[in-house]
Amino acid sequence: MIKLCGFRVSNYHNKVRIALLEKGVAYEEDSSVTPSQQDDYLALSPMGKVPYMEVDGTRLCESEVILEYLEEAYPQKPLLPKDPLARAKVRELVTVIELHLELVARRLYAGVFFGGTVSEGTKQSVEKELAKGVRALKALAKFEPFIAGGELTLADCAAAVHLPLVSLSTKLAYGRNFLEGMPQVKPYLKMLGERAAFARVAAERKAAQEEMAARAKK
Repeated sequence: MIKLCGFRVSNYHNKVRIALLEKGVAYEEDSSVTPSQQDDYLALSPMGKVPYMEVDGTRLCESEVILEYLEEAYPQKPLLPKDPLARAKVRELVTVIELHLELVARRLYAGVFFGGTVSEGTKQSVEKELAKGVRALKALAKFEPFIAGGELTLADCAAAVHLPLVSLSTKLAYGRNFLEGMPQVKPYLKMLGERAAFARVAAERKAAQEEMAARAKK
């Protein structure tokens, strides 16, 4: 039996949830788990991150590793193409979205989402690095209608949860959405949001976010 552990505001947790729902894989969820560097949590997730997954008593961490496991263990509804090169192109897109866009923009989150501050030096560095990531995304994304081509893939699971954060964080930090030069993004995300799995995860993320905000005010 599969058990996914994390919290529903986490984009990486939600990426895995979308894949599970799209693939029709039965699973349990503990959505009360948050990142920690405490020893007891590190025994469950060695980097102290979410999500992690329990599979018949064995734990897996790192969202992309979890998704690769799901592809191999549950091939009936694949989210990677059969052709090895096409599979590599999907992984390439995921890497660009996560490593060169979301993780770069994450340096802004403390300031724009959680009431902290972002130094001018950080803003300049992030702007420079995001420009490279956006350039790469423009070169690789197809939107035909999905981001890697004609079929839904793991790249769409990643794009759905990460690209809105890149858009919003840059708009709040710089006064402009760094993805505005890609007019395909908005209708593409709308199209994904009309799929049942994506819509469910988005609604539950919103509810969890509102609950978190309410707790913070107490």
